[in-house]
Amino acid sequence: MMISLEEPRHDAAIEALLDRSFGPDRFKKTAYKLREGVAPIPDLGFVAIEHDELGNEILEGTIRYWPVTIGGTVPALLLGPIAVSDRLQGGGLGSKLIRMSLNKAAALGHRAVILVGDAPYYARFGFTRELTLDMALPGPVDLDRFLGLELVPGALAGAAGMVTAPATEQGYGMPANEDVRPEPGGTALFPRLISPLVSVFAPSPRELSESRLWHARTA
Repeated sequence: MMISLEEPRHDAAIEALLDRSFGPDRFKKTAYKLREGVAPIPDLGFVAIEHDELGNEILEGTIRYWPVTIGGTVPALLLGPIAVSDRLQGGGLGSKLIRMSLNKAAALGHRAVILVGDAPYYARFGFTRELTLDMALPGPVDLDRFLGLELVPGALAGAAGMVTAPATEQGYGMPANEDVRPEPGGTALFPRLISPLVSVFAPSPRELSESRLWHARTA
C-alpha cells in the first residue's frame, strides 16, 4: 500500500470511489455547498494506492480538504470527503489517511479543521462539538455531527457565524502573509498528532476492530 498526494490522473478513480461510497445524492449534502466552484487543497489531498498482478493502480482510499471561512473572518479547513474501498474498511486505512493529512496540515501552518461526521469516531483525533457551537452551516445538518479541531490552540476561540467558501483561495486556512514553514522540531505545531511515523501510521486496536462503513462518517 502506498499513500501519496493525489494527482490529476487519479480524478476518475476518486470520483468512482466516492460514487460507490456515498451514492448519487452526495452532491445534495450541505458540505458539498461549501465545495461548489472551489478546488480542494492540493497539498492535502491524499490517495491510497495498491497494484494488481499486472502493475495496474487500484485506488483504495481518498481524503480531501477544502478552504472555508467562519463568520467571514476566521479561515479553516473542511475535512472530507474521505472514503475507503469496501474490502479495506475496518483495517485502519481511514485512520492513517486522517492522521497523515492532519499532520501535514499542521506542518503547513493551517490552524483549524471542521467536518460533518461521526462524533464518537472523530473524537479519537481530537474533534469536538464544543468548538462549533457558535457556527452555522449553509443547509440542514445533524448538529451533533458538526465538529471542530484546533491545530493551533485557541485558533477557534470566538469563531462564530456562517461557514462559507472563501471569497478567494488565498491562505487555505492560514493567516495572510504568515510564514508557513514548520517550526523547528515540528512537534510544537500539533503535539497531539505529530509524532514518530510508527505512531502516526500504526492503527490502534480500536481502529483495527472498527467495522462500521467509512462512508457513513464523513461526506
